Amino acid sequence: MPVSIFNTPGLDKLRSELRLDPQKIRQLRRSLLKRFVSDETALDKFEAPEHIDCHALELFRRCDSKIDGASKLLFRTATGMLIESVVLRIASGRTTLCVSSQVGCAAACEFCATGKMGVAQNLSASEILDQVLQAGQLLACEDHRLRNIVFMGMGEPFHNEDNLYGSLDALVAPELFHHPPTKILVSTVGIPDAMVRCARRYPEVNLALSLHSVRQQVRERLIPLAKKYALEELQQTLRKVNRLQRSTVMIEYLLLAGVNDAVDDAQELIDWLSGLNVHVNLIPYNPIEDAPELIGTERSERDAFAGLLKRAGLQTTIRYSLGNDIAAACGQLVKKENRQIAQLNNFQTRV
Repeated sequence: MPVSIFNTPGLDKLRSELRLDPQKIRQLRRSLLKRFVSDETALDKFEAPEHIDCHALELFRRCDSKIDGASKLLFRTATGMLIESVVLRIASGRTTLCVSSQVGCAAACEFCATGKMGVAQNLSASEILDQVLQAGQLLACEDHRLRNIVFMGMGEPFHNEDNLYGSLDALVAPELFHHPPTKILVSTVGIPDAMVRCARRYPEVNLALSLHSVRQQVRERLIPLAKKYALEELQQTLRKVNRLQRSTVMIEYLLLAGVNDAVDDAQELIDWLSGLNVHVNLIPYNPIEDAPELIGTERSERDAFAGLLKRAGLQTTIRYSLGNDIAAACGQLVKKENRQIAQLNNFQTRV
């Protein structure tokens, strides 16, 4: 059976069994994981290409935006489920890859299509890493380099903590991807112990917290998992993370009309974040059919909300959505297919 390019012990065993030159293995990995050349080019001069498995995922479909620089990549896993990754080509020339850590998500956030999928399956470290490899190869063909990697795709990364760490280890390892840890961000709905563990283990990897409200009842409505973790506990967690890391923590705040966008909401957010090293990212809402009651805040009101935060001294930006014409909200293109596959295979939810 072929050995995964991400499997270091397996490659060491293969090298020993076939008496391969260690330098050849290093060259192969350098070509694929750092230069992102094509499989054919990387394997062309390798002595035993039939023994190497370059990919853990099959590219099922690619959707390119006709209005901006976004590409959505749909991948099929070995179990037949579909996941999404999104490549963002920012006008400044920077490129960002949004990777998935799970099929579906048990956090079941009210505003997220992925959480409505009815299934949550962990991805292996190889499946996470292959999203990076295939996106890197896509960009290399365009003479672009992958700059930022964000764990903001399908799934709650800390529900798949072991494989998240396995993928982070490989991403920053000099002998593998050697990607700068400062250009990696892990986004979570807020699992306190895991946030602290991650900050301690990877002090240069950035963290983002999906906050969306500092009113416990409102936050629980939007993020059912918030019932397990009080806002006071999350606030203390941010203080611990700030002590472990130099970088600011990204605070993600989805603006919803009549839910969390009033002047009082802004003032309570300002008070709650007082003394913390954070950067607030205000997010426009991408509507989903499963939550027709949610309506995004109008642009003028988003700007006004941002103004209140800035005048209070908070670093604040407003995110502008890319790829609206290709269903940019995570999970929209794969939800129905995955539900059908899960029912056929009688998959059980695992987190």
